[in-house]
Amino acid sequence: MITAISPIDGRYANKVIELCECFSEYALLKNRVKVEIMWLIALCSHPEISECRTLTQEEDRQLRQIIAGFTPSEAEKIKKIEAVTNHDVKAVEYYLKEQIAGTSLEEISEFIHFACTSEDINNLSHALMLKDGLATLVRQQKNIIAGLNNLAKAFKNVPMLARTHGQTASPTTIGKELAVFANRLQKQQDKIAAVELLGKLNGAVGHFNAHCAAYPDIDWVEMTKMVIETDLGLKQNLFTTQIEPHDYMAELFDALSRWNTILIDFNRDLWSYISLGYFGQKTIKGEIGSSTMPHKVNPIDFENSEGNCGLANAIFHHLSAKLPISRLQRDLTDSTVLRNMGVGFGYSLIAYKSTLKGMGKLQLNEQKLAQDLDNAWEVLAEPIQTVMRKAGIEKPYEKLKELTRGQKIDRETIRLFIEGLDLEPADKQRLLAMSPASYTGLASEIVDLLD
Repeated sequence: MITAISPIDGRYANKVIELCECFSEYALLKNRVKVEIMWLIALCSHPEISECRTLTQEEDRQLRQIIAGFTPSEAEKIKKIEAVTNHDVKAVEYYLKEQIAGTSLEEISEFIHFACTSEDINNLSHALMLKDGLATLVRQQKNIIAGLNNLAKAFKNVPMLARTHGQTASPTTIGKELAVFANRLQKQQDKIAAVELLGKLNGAVGHFNAHCAAYPDIDWVEMTKMVIETDLGLKQNLFTTQIEPHDYMAELFDALSRWNTILIDFNRDLWSYISLGYFGQKTIKGEIGSSTMPHKVNPIDFENSEGNCGLANAIFHHLSAKLPISRLQRDLTDSTVLRNMGVGFGYSLIAYKSTLKGMGKLQLNEQKLAQDLDNAWEVLAEPIQTVMRKAGIEKPYEKLKELTRGQKIDRETIRLFIEGLDLEPADKQRLLAMSPASYTGLASEIVDLLD
């Protein structure tokens, strides 16, 4: 929308469309409706709650259809009720009572929201939103990891001059450097997947006061566990105040932030490799790189991703620092903050799609890679002085430092130096046969160890 304040809902709206079903006001209301109905069905199913009778097959279908048929226009009905009640969760309760008015279900309408505090409904709804949102983000994370794995294996034998501190250093391979990022991202993705999404359904201060007042003999712990874990696919947390403490959310947002931080590192390295000419980028007909310099093809996808990862992390950092803190048994500071979960997810999704687009445009420039390696014979100072140490030659490091530091070194310089060393014939021959392009150690083999 051209009048949107946030670029997520404006310039980038088409890039985050799938998150609308996860984090919009409509999504929150739909999940609240789902939680309320699943709780009502559970109450009706319990043999000791005779006042909330067993549902007929048609009544069960009718209730579940409210969930399945919930649309944005239905959400607007709830918002109209909220305009009167000034309470968003109570508006959902009243909406549901309207939905069953005039049917056989009306006689059990007072069991909608039975023994619940608003936060029982909200915390489960937020967890369901995160569950759906994570599925979208993780799908793109896996696409990036898979893309890196493919590139790493394709380029595992392509030598490249490493640049520690921005200076020429021991050669590596393109594949091995990409494999490092694939491995790092996969480890963090595993940590994201390991975070349990928690929920509570235990009343106003967390220990079933109202539940027990009405039905003291029911095992409320087990019953609510069934709703939370079996019906909703979450994990019960019994140790709560009025709110689920949100520690798992902090854990999740920190894990997502670490993943994004690694992606920033990758974006910056790819930016540098493009700057060095190691990668070119496929041109797209009609696209303009610079408004004044016609020749330019800028690495805008990696720059876009870096910027949006930073914005996502700013949101995630605040969420993880703020959400675990709540005064006494409950304050409302978490309520408005939680409405911004989708912002962090939105910026992340924009970033992931930009990185994938950039990866898809990469073109390896092996000629430039070979040229840089051939102009960096000084990097063989490391293997030469290491073999000299093995041979017991005095001050090998210092001798190579004197030969190479600040000097222009070429193949002949290195050859003459090696020829003058008192080494075992096999060691000398191996060094003479070595070039910057061949001095890559086990880089290729390490790529083969990628999962």
